[in-house]
Amino acid sequence: MSNSNTQSADLSDLFQPVQFGPYKLSNRIVMAPLTRSRAQKGDIPSLLAPEYYRQRATAGLIIAEATQISPQGKGYAFTPGIYNSAQVEGWKSVTEAVHKECGCIFLQLWHVGRISHPSLQPNGELPVAPSAIKPDGNAFTEEGFVPFVKPRALETIEIAGIIEQYRVASQYALDAGFDGVEIHGANGYLIDQFLRDSTNHRIDAYGGSLENRTRFLMEVTQAVISVWGAERVGVRLSPISPANDIADSNPATLFSYVVEKLNQFGLLYLHLIEGSTGGPRQVENGFDLQILRRLFKGIYIGNNGYDRESAVMARKQGLVDLVAFGRLFISNPDLVARLQSAAPHNELDANTLYGGGAKGYTDYPFLDDQKDG
Repeated sequence: MSNSNTQSADLSDLFQPVQFGPYKLSNRIVMAPLTRSRAQKGDIPSLLAPEYYRQRATAGLIIAEATQISPQGKGYAFTPGIYNSAQVEGWKSVTEAVHKECGCIFLQLWHVGRISHPSLQPNGELPVAPSAIKPDGNAFTEEGFVPFVKPRALETIEIAGIIEQYRVASQYALDAGFDGVEIHGANGYLIDQFLRDSTNHRIDAYGGSLENRTRFLMEVTQAVISVWGAERVGVRLSPISPANDIADSNPATLFSYVVEKLNQFGLLYLHLIEGSTGGPRQVENGFDLQILRRLFKGIYIGNNGYDRESAVMARKQGLVDLVAFGRLFISNPDLVARLQSAAPHNELDANTLYGGGAKGYTDYPFLDDQKDG
């Protein structure tokens, strides 16, 4: 029996084509969205971004880095936007480069909410949030790391305007040539802040009950699919991750409700961070995320700490439909080939993760280069 298991694992369908809504992906491996903080002035994608993404286009699906839907949505220095025509032109170069390699690329739509700083906001204004609750931690600004500030609570009348920004950004993403979009509802950013009872103390239609706390995500989703159609839209969630000082008193109940509510839209996929973002998969007071995988009626993408063995095993056991890899894709542009052949990986240079130029961005070697060397 074990010999047979080993053989089937070696022949995993992780590396086989798969239907993904209207698209046929070359494999089940996803490049996760990765903030690299290399955008140009005006939040325009880096001139090196087309080459960076082109190098990684053998991934079945690329989800491009988190991209702010408005100037207010920005929370980190040098991150790209998708709210004006100059940014659209920058992203067009990226999507064209990926499509020339027969790749598929979605854009992640992002509003950070309170995870920002006045120096990153229009006119030095306070960041906004569901409630005026200061997060622990530091913001990454152009001057370096500085402590977060207490945000301003959004007025009810403002919320419709942010939902409209998601719709407009969705249209810009379509204009830029993306194949679809992912709504960033994870990692303690604005949508996550509305969902959780630790960060949402509102007493209007967007706070209190589960229905009210999920209302913002549902209205954002409706706005996005009004542009794209549900078959080209996914949502990312991180139910048990404490990222950016986020928590909820009952995440299992909350996220079961969220996923069941999302099913009404017929979305293409659910992208779940399984555990603590960039950290352990097992989290104190966590719950079995397979509950959500079973509840969701679309494609399920698992993410967090996967390697070749665990990814193959997860597919073999039916725990995931696709597997997302993050940091491994930074240092291994040809990660799919390396996983398929069980080749060694390039070592990640942590000093070049954020900011800078080609070093640690487009200069990691491919397997063929190393063999030739």
